[in-house]
Amino acid sequence: MHKNRVNILGTEFDNFTAKQFHQYLDDDLDLKANKFIVTPNPEIVLSARKDNNFSKIINNADYVIPDGIGIIKGAKSLGTPLHERITGFDTLQYLITAANRKQAKVFLLGAKPEVIQASADKIKKDYPQIDLVGYHDGYFKDESKIVEEIADKKPNIVLVALGSPKQELFINKYRDQADAIWIGVGGSFDVFSGTKKRAPQIVQKLNLEWFYRLVKEPTRIGRMLAIPKYMNLISKAKKSNTKD
Repeated sequence: MHKNRVNILGTEFDNFTAKQFHQYLDDDLDLKANKFIVTPNPEIVLSARKDNNFSKIINNADYVIPDGIGIIKGAKSLGTPLHERITGFDTLQYLITAANRKQAKVFLLGAKPEVIQASADKIKKDYPQIDLVGYHDGYFKDESKIVEEIADKKPNIVLVALGSPKQELFINKYRDQADAIWIGVGGSFDVFSGTKKRAPQIVQKLNLEWFYRLVKEPTRIGRMLAIPKYMNLISKAKKSNTKD
């Protein structure tokens, strides 16, 4: 699987379609395989450039999927296009649907107490075939108790919403405690639970989801500044490729 990776500023992305990816996930669930999914956007790519350990964790994950239109544009600009954007949120939705279909065991970790509770309630109501073996908010002091619970409950899927890089570091450290599909889902529980609205379909199609989020949450401006910085680095990398 790793052979087909596309390097974008040091982060190596898998290059497959969402349909192919979903087939891999189905197979992994059937085999009870231990897999780690990372969903880098431009901001995470920039963080990984500054932190060698974080970069290694990402590039050693089983699946590295392009979450963010900036990744798709960057890949195209560098002459190594990726098939399509595969978002963390869509992957979370697919895993939950697959878990319901396969009556799998799911563990949720992270987000605010009311958000994780709303996410758990939604699963119980809308995905009754899922065996929700545990859930815990992201405000914990002692992670060992949570890790013990995960090891004890043996989930098939562990969804971790602690924000990046905290969630990736957590998964990398503890993934051997359960043969599950582990994925860091950032703020996805906010949208999944209905606490926050996702951008309308038309906005998603126009690749303006980032702008929608900025309008809704102006405090994100600092994070959004990562995008021009990232595109500037892409443009420099493109020039140096041309010289070679």
